[in-house]
Amino acid sequence: MCTIRVFVNSGVVDLPAGAVVSEAVRTFDSTLGERITAGTAYITDARGIEVAPTDTLASGAILRVVVRARRGHDADT
Repeated sequence: MCTIRVFVNSGVVDLPAGAVVSEAVRTFDSTLGERITAGTAYITDARGIEVAPTDTLASGAILRVVVRARRGHDADT
C-alpha cells in the first residue's frame, strides 16, 4: 500500500494514498477531528485558504486547524 506524508499543525502523519483532509486531522488529534465535525473548527491549507474535510490529500500537504472563537451572550461587540 502506498502512503503519503501530511503535515497537520505542528505534526506529521502518514496516511494511505487517497486519504481525505478529515482523516489527517483525526489521525493527528481526535479531539480536533470532533471539532471539525461539530463545526467549531475549520481547516486551511498552507496558504490560509479554507479546505473541505472531504478534499483528497496529496503527499506533502500542509494543513492548519483553526478553532472558531465562541462568544458568550454578554461579550462585547
